[in-house]
Amino acid sequence: MSATDDETPFDAYREDVERPLTRLFHEYAPGRLGYFTVGMVANFLARMASLVPPILLGAAIDAIFTGESETLELPLVPAAWLPAGELPQFWFAVGAVAIAFLATAVFTWIYGVTANLFAHSVMHTVRVDSFRKMQRLDMSFFDEKQTGEVMAVLNNDTQNLERFLDNALMNSARLVVMVGGIAAVLFYLNWQLAVVTLFAVPAMVGFTIWFMRAVEPRYVRQRSAVGRLNTRLENAIAGMGLTKTTSSEAYEADRVSDSSMNMFERTMDVLKLSYFYRPGMELLAGVSFVATFLVGGLWLTTGTAPGPFTGTLSVGDFVVFLTLTQRIVDPLAEVSNIVDQYENAKASSERIFGLMDIPVHVDDPEDPVDLEPVAGRVTYEGVSFGYADRLRATDDRAFEEPVIEDVSFEAEPGETVALVGPTGAGKSTLLKLLLRLYDVQEGSVRIDGHDVRDVALTDLRSAVGYVSQDTFLFDGTIADNIRYGQFDASDEAVREAAKAAQAHEFVTDLEDGYETRVGERGVKLSGGQRQRIALARTVLADPEVLILDEATSAVDTKTELLIQRSIDRLTEDRTTLAIAHRLSTVKDADTILVMADGEIVERGTHEELLEGDGRYATLWRAQAGDRESAAERLVGDD
Repeated sequence: MSATDDETPFDAYREDVERPLTRLFHEYAPGRLGYFTVGMVANFLARMASLVPPILLGAAIDAIFTGESETLELPLVPAAWLPAGELPQFWFAVGAVAIAFLATAVFTWIYGVTANLFAHSVMHTVRVDSFRKMQRLDMSFFDEKQTGEVMAVLNNDTQNLERFLDNALMNSARLVVMVGGIAAVLFYLNWQLAVVTLFAVPAMVGFTIWFMRAVEPRYVRQRSAVGRLNTRLENAIAGMGLTKTTSSEAYEADRVSDSSMNMFERTMDVLKLSYFYRPGMELLAGVSFVATFLVGGLWLTTGTAPGPFTGTLSVGDFVVFLTLTQRIVDPLAEVSNIVDQYENAKASSERIFGLMDIPVHVDDPEDPVDLEPVAGRVTYEGVSFGYADRLRATDDRAFEEPVIEDVSFEAEPGETVALVGPTGAGKSTLLKLLLRLYDVQEGSVRIDGHDVRDVALTDLRSAVGYVSQDTFLFDGTIADNIRYGQFDASDEAVREAAKAAQAHEFVTDLEDGYETRVGERGVKLSGGQRQRIALARTVLADPEVLILDEATSAVDTKTELLIQRSIDRLTEDRTTLAIAHRLSTVKDADTILVMADGEIVERGTHEELLEGDGRYATLWRAQAGDRESAAERLVGDD
C-alpha cells in the first residue's frame, strides 16, 4: 500500500474496523447498562404517556360533546373502571390528561438524566482510553506530526459519539415507540383509515436506506477533512514565530484557507444530501396527513365511507387521527437528524478504533527482568536501525534505509562516553534506542547485561535520565516543571536541583520565583533558562544513567561554563552518554565516539584522537581557531 498526500496514520487502520458502533457498545456499555436501561424505559413511558391526551380528547368528543358514543371508551381500559354520566366523565378526562402530562414530564426528566449519564460516561471513558492508547504508541507515530488528527479523535470524534448516544439513540427509540404506538392506536380505532395514514411509511424507510448508503462515504471524507484542518491550524500556531520572522503570513493563510475550503466542500457534500433528505421526509409525512384529512373529511361530510372503505367514522376518531398524524410527522422528520448523527458517529468511531487498533511495538515484555539495583553499564552490540514506514506498522512492516549501522561500544559504570559528529550522523537516534523510544532492528542495547527489550519500560526510563537539546516545559510553574516525573519531591529538593543546574539564581530574580508560570511550551523563558530547568528536572530524578543531548546548546559561554561545572558534579558517579557539537564540553570524556552516516568512524580519548589526526582532530582545530588548516584538511577529505 502506498501513501498518498491525503492519507493519515489513522486511515490505514480505519478501513479494517468492523461494525464500530456495535464494538462501542460491546466494549463500553457493560457497567453502564443500568443508566441505559432506565433511560430507555423512561423514554418509552414518556412517549406512551404523551399519546394519552389525544386519545382522551377523541373519546371525550364522542362521549361528552357530540354524543356519538353512549359512554367513554378508551383502549385497554375496562369499562368498569370508567365513570358514568357526562360530568364525571368530563372530570375524569381532565384529570387523566393532567396526569398524562405530568407523567410525560417526569419520565422525560428521568430519561434525560440517565441518557446523559450514560452518554457522557462513555464519552469520558473513550476519550481517556484513546489518550492512554496514544501515550503507548511508538515514537514513530508522533514523528508524523499528526497532532491535529489526534486532537480531532480526542475531542471532535468523542463528542460525536456522545451526541449519538444521547440524542440519536434515544430519538431512535422515541421514533420506534411513537410510530409503533401511534400505528397501534390508529389501527385500533379504524384500521382502514390507518392504512391511508401509514401508507407513506414504507416509502420513508426506503428513502432512509438510500440516504444512509449515499451519505456514509461523505461523512468519512468530512471527518478526514476536519483532522487535516486541525493539523494545519496546530502547525500554523506552533510555527507562528517562524511565520512572522519570514513574513509568510499570506502563505500560511492560504494553506489554512485551502484546508478550510476542503472541509467546507466536504461538509457541504453532506449537507446538500441532508437538505434533500429532510424535506423529502417531511413531504412524505405531509402527503400522509393530506391523505388522512381528505379521506376522513369525505367520510364525515358525506356520512358514508368513500370508495372501497366500509363502516363509520366518528368525529372523535377523526380528531385523533389528525392529531396523531401530526404527531407522527415530527419523529419521522427527525430521522434525518438521527441518520446524520448515526453516520457521523460511525465515521468517528471508525477513527477512534482505528487509533485503538494501531499496534504498539515498543511495549513492556510479558515477563520483564528486574533491573534493580542499577550499576549503569551500557552496551551497544552490532546495533542497526531504520525508521518504520509511516503506514501499516504491522509485524511485517517495512523500514526505511538504516540511519544506524552496526554500532558497538560500551560504557562502564561511572564512565562518560561522548558522541560527536556532523548533524544527521545518527547521534540522537542512537541514544534514543537506550530509552526504547525506538527498538533496534539488528543487534541489541543492554543495560547491566540486560537487553532493554526485556526490561519494563518504567524501570528502564526511571534508571535513565534524558536532557534533550529541544527542551519542553508544560504550562505551569517553574517548580511544577522541575518536579515533573518526581511529583512528591519537596520544595527544598526542587531548590537544590535548581542550584545544581545553575537555575536557582535566575529563578529567584523572577517576581514570583519558583511559582512563576512559564507559559505554553515555556515561551516566557529564554532557551538557556528552559534548558537549565530541564537539567534541574533530571538532577531531581537522580538517574543512574544520564543522556545529555546537546544540553548546553542554547546558552551563552558564561552560562555554559556554569552548567558544565554542575554537569561535571552530576556525572561523577553515574554513567553518562553525551552528545556535543562543542568539543570543549566533552574533551574530558573517558571515550569519544566520532560518528558519520550512522557509523562510528573514530573512537578514543581526546588525546588519542588528536594524535590520530583524523576527523576529530580536524573538527577540534576548526573550533579551536586553526580554521585555515582545518579548511584545507576538510577540502582534502572531500
